[in-house]
Amino acid sequence: MPSTNIGGTSRCPVNVNLIRSYIMSFAKLTELPWTPYYRQEGSSDEESSLIYTWALAATILFTIAVYSFERYLNDRQRDSYKITKFPSHLEETVGKIDAEQKEADTSSTDAAAAEEKTKDDDATNSNKDKVDRHKPLLPQLQSKFEKSQSYGSDKINFSMVSAAYETFESVAYMLLGFLPFLWDKACSIGSTHFGYDETNDEIKVTLIFLLLATLVGTVTALPFELYSTFKIEKKHGFNKMTIGLFISDKIKSLLLTFIIGGPFVALLLKIIKMGGDKFYLYVWAFMSVFSLFMMTIVPVFIMPLFNKYEPLKDGPLKDSIYALAGKLKYPLTKLFVMDGSKR
Repeated sequence: MPSTNIGGTSRCPVNVNLIRSYIMSFAKLTELPWTPYYRQEGSSDEESSLIYTWALAATILFTIAVYSFERYLNDRQRDSYKITKFPSHLEETVGKIDAEQKEADTSSTDAAAAEEKTKDDDATNSNKDKVDRHKPLLPQLQSKFEKSQSYGSDKINFSMVSAAYETFESVAYMLLGFLPFLWDKACSIGSTHFGYDETNDEIKVTLIFLLLATLVGTVTALPFELYSTFKIEKKHGFNKMTIGLFISDKIKSLLLTFIIGGPFVALLLKIIKMGGDKFYLYVWAFMSVFSLFMMTIVPVFIMPLFNKYEPLKDGPLKDSIYALAGKLKYPLTKLFVMDGSKR
């Protein structure tokens, strides 16, 4: 039956001209060479080298390719966390262990087992998630399997969202020219407030640049850290930290970054500038010395800033650890216990 057109004139519901304009705009936007929105003084639109033409586009495409591959791996991992059935082969094995344990003659070991259980209860009374060796293992492992799958699922979903944002942020920074803008801003701050010159005070300007980049990175990462710590980790019983302690740790971390990282970067750049053709040898030597320095001060000065440590009291545990260290010829001199009640 022929169609009737009420009103006389047939109109296409799709605006073809609008779609064509979108396509042309997208083609113009993706036309090489890609250039960042912000460009430093001295950069030219007339450069036509192959590197200049492809550099930004290739970097962005490579970043997206890496993200896509990691997303594929995360998708596979997420699927494994959706499995709710306890592995049959593990169930069979653990079931045999429980059966053997039940059938074993324990008449001569009941008293010792009871005494050991009492000691274990005293030592781990605050930790209800540990496996009780005096009860069947299979029900305990099945319960822990469900909790582990739930935790892993939450973690992988969060990491996928976080990775998507990080990729978006990286691409946006490149397209906007954010880092060149930040460098020019560091030069402006150094020149205005401290009288630094970009050419003669390059190291000092670099430190200002790194300061700005660190502050920006801290702010953008803060929502994800808060969600991970106070939502996911707390949901599954792995976090006891308060907001006040979180902020305190973050401030301490930033201060340590500036106090240790600033001189480190300044010395590193100085060595590179003064090292000549063999600068990499001096950099290697400096990095080796710095690594030894950090290995020395971290457990003594830095870790106590974040956690409370007390010497391990004399007793069987301390004696057994020292005996094992002596057997392995490990030069153990001190043992400390960390208070994990606040984290």
